[in-house]
Amino acid sequence: MPPPLVMLVFGVLMYIMAKILPFGEFDFFGRRPLKYALWGLGFVVMLVALVQFRIKKTTTNPLEPKKASQLVVSGIFSYSRNPMYLGMLLLLIGFGLQLGNAFNTITAAGFVYFMNHFQIKFEEEALTTLFGKDYTLYCKAVRRWF
Repeated sequence: MPPPLVMLVFGVLMYIMAKILPFGEFDFFGRRPLKYALWGLGFVVMLVALVQFRIKKTTTNPLEPKKASQLVVSGIFSYSRNPMYLGMLLLLIGFGLQLGNAFNTITAAGFVYFMNHFQIKFEEEALTTLFGKDYTLYCKAVRRWF
């Protein structure tokens, strides 16, 4: 399943959870600006990663990691091996703040679990096959999320 669709599914789950749970609502000073900051940061992180892929002329399709022509390890990729997924997580956390239900943090954690086990794991296997020792060293130097 394409990662943006996965993010959308988890967003819908967050919305449903916020609407049906009779408890867990919260509010705090600064919630609104924090929400906007997370959304903005999430979009910027994803955009920067996308631009870096385009500059290196390698695939941005996470469903076909074997088509990667280069290993991108500089810029934002020197802080996160998966900045696009990190950006999606930031969008989901911001959406959780918009909804104002504390249980949405569980849903955001579910997104991380899902991506780690059903997307990133397979990407990492493909990239290890493609780039070998270079990718292994990169994995040791840079964390998966942040």
